[in-house]
Amino acid sequence: MRDHYPVLHDEASGYYFVARYNDVARIYKDSVAFSNENYAFQMEPVIGKTLIQMSGREHAVNRHLVTPALRGNYLQELLPQVDELAREMIDEFRHSGRTDLIENFTKWFPINVIVKMLDLPHEDLPKFHDWYSSLMAFLANLTNDPEVHAWGMRTQRDYPAYILPIIAERRKNPGTDLISRLTQAEIEGEQFSDEQIKALIGLLLIAGGETTDKAIASTLKYLIQHPEQLAAVRANPALATQALVETLRYHPPVQIILRTATEDIDVSGTVIPKGSVVACVNGAANRDERRFNDPDKFDIFREDVNMNQAFVGSADHIAFALGRHFCVGSLLAKREAETAINQLLQAMPDIRFADGKEPVDTGMFTRGPERLDVEFTPVTQ
Repeated sequence: MRDHYPVLHDEASGYYFVARYNDVARIYKDSVAFSNENYAFQMEPVIGKTLIQMSGREHAVNRHLVTPALRGNYLQELLPQVDELAREMIDEFRHSGRTDLIENFTKWFPINVIVKMLDLPHEDLPKFHDWYSSLMAFLANLTNDPEVHAWGMRTQRDYPAYILPIIAERRKNPGTDLISRLTQAEIEGEQFSDEQIKALIGLLLIAGGETTDKAIASTLKYLIQHPEQLAAVRANPALATQALVETLRYHPPVQIILRTATEDIDVSGTVIPKGSVVACVNGAANRDERRFNDPDKFDIFREDVNMNQAFVGSADHIAFALGRHFCVGSLLAKREAETAINQLLQAMPDIRFADGKEPVDTGMFTRGPERLDVEFTPVTQ
């Protein structure tokens, strides 16, 4: 696609798939010519209008309201709890010598963090997992599968019935949790409504659940496949960040993000008509040899990705989008992944794939290992 069909029109869906790095980066950065209107059909039917769908002043105000909760002092307050959650979860299997890291850790760790942030009952974790799984499926339902649609509609009914009474109670009796902080947040005299907070928490479930799960799982997979780089991360835990960033480039958990053309616009010689849905293929753009040296090589020491910019809107990799819609939760994801990688490697000093079988990736919009069966010698102390 990058060489011969950099903009590929898929007749079945009507979408325009864009594969080259410079084109994808341009689309993300130009939020006027390429809007987020598509989330009106991808997400709004299930959880309502969210920050990711907004533009102009509405987007600016809402982003300013939520940013302190995900990138400010509150994040620093949360970090010790993130570390403790990881420890508690790893304690469940650290002496077993064998585990599926996805089922027993990465699938649940990010959602555990979110439930802790929201100060909700731990026993409700399965509900949240079902809701965010249905949201991800609805988001990526290009074939309009009726079962996926019905699953999303169940979430549309059950999730608000659960969360709206909690939001109302926290507004009356605020604590220090994220829901309480969102009820109290104010900018230019504006506050979030209960419906907006409901939608925002739903977005947090999507953006902070499965994506972080897959980022952690894929990073561990590639480190095990590259023993010298794994040894380097063990020797210097600070390199876990570089391993994560290289995974975000080499195999981003979100492979495709949609945008909508607001005018007829030329991209690499193809005119995309106004109103068309544009599918930015992050996975292809991040492997573009026009931008990265030896792009199909996993290398945590590569010099063409700036580590200091990897978690802001001017990042070199395309995993969190770019520009003003760059993922506001990227720093939380970064810290969760650093904690997970380092604690897991410490608990499993000789981690290896069980039975020598390498894990298989699945998924199109989001992609990562289906299972991550590993063996290790238990740490006795």
